[in-house]
Amino acid sequence: MIIINHAGDTFWAIMVYFLFRIIFVHKSLHLAIYLSFVFCFCIEFSQLYQADWINTIRGSLLGSLILGKGFLPEDLIRYSIGIVLAYLLDKWISTKWCNYH
Repeated sequence: MIIINHAGDTFWAIMVYFLFRIIFVHKSLHLAIYLSFVFCFCIEFSQLYQADWINTIRGSLLGSLILGKGFLPEDLIRYSIGIVLAYLLDKWISTKWCNYH
C-alpha cells in the first residue's frame, strides 16, 4: 500500500528528470538533476497560489497532471526520491553504455 500512495509523485519526478535529459542530451547529468529539482519544487510550491484562473486550469485533467492540486510537503520528499533514483539509474546506464563503446 505504501508504494501505491507514493509512486505517482515519484514516477512523475522520474519523468521530469528524463525529459530534461532528452532536452539537454549533450549536457551533464548534474544539469538534469538541478533542473528537475527546480521544476518539481516550483510546481509544488505554486500550488500554494490559489487564484481562480489557475484553479480552473488545475481543474482539467492535463492541468492537474502537470500543476497538481494542493501543496503537500511530503510531495517534495517523493520528488526528491524520484529524481535521485532517476539520476542513479541514468548514471548506471551511462557507465554500462560507455563500457560497450
